[in-house]
Amino acid sequence: MNKSEIRKKILKIRKGKYSSKKFIDFEIISKILKIKRLNSCIIGGYYPYNYEIDIFNILKQFEKKKYLIALPKIKKNNQMDFYNWSSRDPLSVNKFGIPEPISNEKKDPDILFVPLVAFDKQNNRVGYGGGFYDRYIRKIKKKKNILTIGFAYSFQKVKKIKIEKYDTKLDLVVTEKSK
Repeated sequence: MNKSEIRKKILKIRKGKYSSKKFIDFEIISKILKIKRLNSCIIGGYYPYNYEIDIFNILKQFEKKKYLIALPKIKKNNQMDFYNWSSRDPLSVNKFGIPEPISNEKKDPDILFVPLVAFDKQNNRVGYGGGFYDRYIRKIKKKKNILTIGFAYSFQKVKKIKIEKYDTKLDLVVTEKSK
């Protein structure tokens, strides 16, 4: 299957199987950061949209542990940047219907939590097709070394994703079944 076919199939399945009761355990992510020796830094999160796995509880727990949290804002030409956000801050809705921070305080994450539509065992991902995260990851990696963690439901894993020139592989992907 090509990316478009994978996207269509997995989005339909995700909508049908979505459950707010399925979540990723904070301790799993916390352990990963300890192994990588990332004790305090900036976490780039995302606002769950279109039946994506909800990571807001994880973001709030990291915020309590004094990590800085940033969420993306969409820019012109399919670009995005991350801006400071706190769970106490209001959000505004962008042209895609996705809530974004109102802050103008730009932050470059050390850890990037990435939503995805599908992934394979090599940590290749399929997103929505706009290339926002691929562009952002390439841009930020020119400035600093970051850890990219994809978040998905286990049923979003596919056998193989054909990668293209501009695709960016994730460092790892975690699901509700990750231990």
